[in-house]
Amino acid sequence: MSISTKTRQGALAGLAAALLAATAQAETIRWGAPRDIVSLDPYSYGDSYTINFLNHIYEGLVRYNRDLEIEPALATAWEIVSPTTWRFTLRKGVKFHDGSDFTAEDVLASLERVSDETSPLKGNLPAYQSATVVDDNTIDIELSGAYPLLLNDLTNIHIFDKGWLVANNAEKPTDVSAGVEGYATFNTNGTGPFQLESRTPEAQTVLAVNNNWWDEPAHNLTRIEFQPISSAATRVAALLSGEVDFVDSAPVQDLPRLAQAENLTILERTDLRTVMLGFNRREELVGGGENPMNDLRVRQAMQLAVDMDLIQDKVMRGKSRNAGALVAPSIPGYSEDLDTVAPFDPEKARALLEEAGYGDGFAFDFVCTNESYVNEEQFCQAIASMWSRVGLEPKLDIGPTAKQTPKRANGKADIYTIGWATLPMLDTYSILVQMLHSKEGNSGVFNWGGWSYPELDKLTQSAAVELDREARLDMENKALRIAKDEIIMMPLHQQPMAWAVSRDFSDFPQFPDNKPRMWYVTK
Repeated sequence: MSISTKTRQGALAGLAAALLAATAQAETIRWGAPRDIVSLDPYSYGDSYTINFLNHIYEGLVRYNRDLEIEPALATAWEIVSPTTWRFTLRKGVKFHDGSDFTAEDVLASLERVSDETSPLKGNLPAYQSATVVDDNTIDIELSGAYPLLLNDLTNIHIFDKGWLVANNAEKPTDVSAGVEGYATFNTNGTGPFQLESRTPEAQTVLAVNNNWWDEPAHNLTRIEFQPISSAATRVAALLSGEVDFVDSAPVQDLPRLAQAENLTILERTDLRTVMLGFNRREELVGGGENPMNDLRVRQAMQLAVDMDLIQDKVMRGKSRNAGALVAPSIPGYSEDLDTVAPFDPEKARALLEEAGYGDGFAFDFVCTNESYVNEEQFCQAIASMWSRVGLEPKLDIGPTAKQTPKRANGKADIYTIGWATLPMLDTYSILVQMLHSKEGNSGVFNWGGWSYPELDKLTQSAAVELDREARLDMENKALRIAKDEIIMMPLHQQPMAWAVSRDFSDFPQFPDNKPRMWYVTK
């Protein structure tokens, strides 16, 4: 063997050893998730889970910090230059993952894309009218009127690279519900702390650290391996065996066992998200025939027939919080007087159905997913059983989110599950404008049932431009009262939030909005 050959082999061996050492030192988190994200396009569907995951790749002009307070991100400063115009000064020196410079043109293209008429996320910017580039580092945003919650909204509006959108014919948004896909469905180019390495839908999505991130990292992670594991039992087994380091949806029935594991730490609290049922309020049921749910007495009967205490005790293992209001106690606009849970009264439920002319019951489609909310399949089965006992005929339809979302969003469900945490706004106005308001323009994007209450709409519109906080919250509270009295939505509970994480991690903050933020995690 020649000296040159020996030298080459020695160099290769040294390189291999170095690579092995680098791999060993790499701080990877293996994330066992209850479900996959729906797309790599954050504008493709108003799914908080997907948008949060993509916040590791994409960023907004502002963001919530560790204490859920708004702080600068891609914008460094802002000012109100007229009652309807906000001016944002942008951060200099920021690079997209492909090396392109970040400028005001990127912000303009992103705002136009998310507010497009075809955008499923247009409701996240309800007051947006237009934007004007002042210079490379300054942009003006024009609103429909005085509006106090713009910064809250902008925390969830991710910024794309305009050149990348144009080059890939991706200037228009995609839409999961409508089956509209595009380049941004499968590819990314953000400015965030991590960048996409690979993705196999329903199997694994891998992110690598962005070493050129503009911010000073609080984390020390080099890699995120996101793996959807829909089976709760499999997820728990993977956690206990060390195959995954973290699950953001630890099954409530397994918490006692997980708490005894020496290698794990359990983080528990109640989620901000209120899980509720929505009603078809169109003239006909999905299967045809007059829609009984347009009669308030029928909605009252359906609510009285559900024993929420039993669901809390048996299905949620005592970990949920029964809800009488559509927002959680910590959300501005909440009031305790609205948070009264309807009593379980099957006899009165039967009497109301009889009075409404449906003493013999009626059949309807009840659409649930099997992984969107904690123990959703089980509580849907329980509710269907309770309705059956008062003479109703629910046709329970349970399936994955990807299959059920088009049904719910396109009016193909008579009753459906939905959860709302008022994200990113963290204010009651979020649910008022996006879910309870009549479907028109940027409002009522999640009004999947097709209802309309002019008085509620008026209160919502007034709250949108009211700068006095107490006056605005009073309007929001009155609108919530209408929603409660009319049972526009039927609140169930604030679901339990349980994370389980390996003790190899020294800092792993849990956030009340149930959003893991890996850029704060250290191992």
